[in-house]
Amino acid sequence: MVDMLRVIVKGMVHGVQDSVVGMLRVYSISKEADALEEQKLKTQQSPPRTVLARRRAERLKTNPSSVKKQSPPKLFQRIVMCCFWNGGVFWLSLLVFYGAVLPGLEFITQKIIGNSSTYGNVWSYVGPVLSWAFSAFWVLPLFLLSKIVNGFWFQDIADCAFRTSRGRPRFRQGFSALVADILFSLTMQGLFLIQGMLAKLLPIHGIGDVIYILHMCLLYSLYAFEYTWFNMSLPVHKRVSRIEHNWPYFMGFGLPLALLTSLPSSFFVSGCVFSILFPLFIISADAAKPDFQTAESPKVFPLKLFSGVIYIANKLFEKINRIPENQAAGTPKKVSMQEQSQH
Repeated sequence: MVDMLRVIVKGMVHGVQDSVVGMLRVYSISKEADALEEQKLKTQQSPPRTVLARRRAERLKTNPSSVKKQSPPKLFQRIVMCCFWNGGVFWLSLLVFYGAVLPGLEFITQKIIGNSSTYGNVWSYVGPVLSWAFSAFWVLPLFLLSKIVNGFWFQDIADCAFRTSRGRPRFRQGFSALVADILFSLTMQGLFLIQGMLAKLLPIHGIGDVIYILHMCLLYSLYAFEYTWFNMSLPVHKRVSRIEHNWPYFMGFGLPLALLTSLPSSFFVSGCVFSILFPLFIISADAAKPDFQTAESPKVFPLKLFSGVIYIANKLFEKINRIPENQAAGTPKKVSMQEQSQH
């Protein structure tokens, strides 16, 4: 028991250390990525030796803009853009509206009306309407746009870090298998988030919050490491298995981000904090070296928190897969295993 507790604490400390120390490598990884890009450009500008290379060089001369389109975005530039968009635009707009615009309008309303009772009745309607309009026409559209834009930027950052440290991504699966892997992973992560939010509602004081933080730690670790594991062509069940069997490390890795995002009371502010810090955790995950369990290392019991959501996701995808089969057969009844084997 004591040895197991020692391994759990050691794994959590190792995870926290990797998540924090890895952020400090942003500048060095950015310099390495720029150096690799300059080297690639030099090789492209070298005199062509084959006929095919000469033709390609002639096309580039006639259309030099294609060279710029092929060059990937710089790592540090993407991180700065994430910070500016999520912190300088989205978060700052929330602070300005609720900290300056709304109190200013309330002050002007009070000066115009003057009477405290009338002012209270008027502002009790005007204040919520203004907040609702700001949330509906600015916050929500900008939040949805930020999710889409951040998705592309996060992928660029992860690909750039992976190319710098490991080379080109290795995809051994076909296109349909990759799409199915992504859809299943997104469904499973959404269900796991709902599971954590339901655990937070437990009536036992403090226990629900601890279980919720544990869910967020593992989920954020899966978010960060999934970019690297996906580029390594690791299937989704193996990615989840790594999280469940090495949960002390991944709990420690996601703990800083889980705590920082849980501090704001606003859901949108918490999303801004996540979007600003998450690119750094992607780089930390790419540079991290987790202590995966082996036969020689002390064993820690697996934490099967994903088992329930994986079961539900499997059932959902099974039902979706059966719909085209039933339509092709011309009957809504369930297709048996014997009928499937005959086909």
